[in-house]
Amino acid sequence: MPRFYIETELAVDTQVELTETVFHHWVKVLRAQVGETATLFNGQGGEYEAELIEVNKKTAQVQIKSFNPDNRTPSFNALLGQVMSKGDRMDYAIQKAVELGVTDIQLLTSERCEMRLKYDRDQKKIDHWQSVAIAACEQCGMNIVPKILAPLRLEDWFNSNLPATKLVLAPNKDQVDVLNNVSKDLALLIGPEGGLSEAEINAANAVGFENWCIGSRVLRTETAPVVALAILNYRLAE
Repeated sequence: MPRFYIETELAVDTQVELTETVFHHWVKVLRAQVGETATLFNGQGGEYEAELIEVNKKTAQVQIKSFNPDNRTPSFNALLGQVMSKGDRMDYAIQKAVELGVTDIQLLTSERCEMRLKYDRDQKKIDHWQSVAIAACEQCGMNIVPKILAPLRLEDWFNSNLPATKLVLAPNKDQVDVLNNVSKDLALLIGPEGGLSEAEINAANAVGFENWCIGSRVLRTETAPVVALAILNYRLAE
């Protein structure tokens, strides 16, 4: 069954007009006909089965038939602090992090960050990355859409209200299992392509981040959150 995110209120036994985006994808591209059904979700929790009951030239109406409360979120809450990178790498990191159940994504800048967003471009980029997160939710079945949070400097993020459990992907000389007895409410810091500087790692350690070393190989900035979140899904599963 097709599945779409729609920015509107949804309730069982009501009729809803499809947004332009959903109308285009479902009716124009997939050529849906009256009587066909799709899954709709609005990011407020759960999903709805909707039946197409009327199709016009530029609009369509659906009847909301039933509600499923399952959000398909993991058993932990992970705030991902991702230093921004250029090109498709950031899209990939966001897409896969969402598919793996991240709660929210905080965009960050650091000493070796490749991007410095200007205010006139900020919102366009953030909107694009938010649309990547929405598309990932449509694909993977998660019904709570993670927020893509406006960029912060690394030091400003360190001074914000972060979870008690904080992990940074960095060398761990002691080879300690940092996931042993870890809480299910955590922050995860991923550096840029050139890595976090030693001073930045020390600053992270000073505010409670523990170094988490995943193997002996160096991971790309877009690969690191995928590997880290996959391990968290395995280790913190209920």
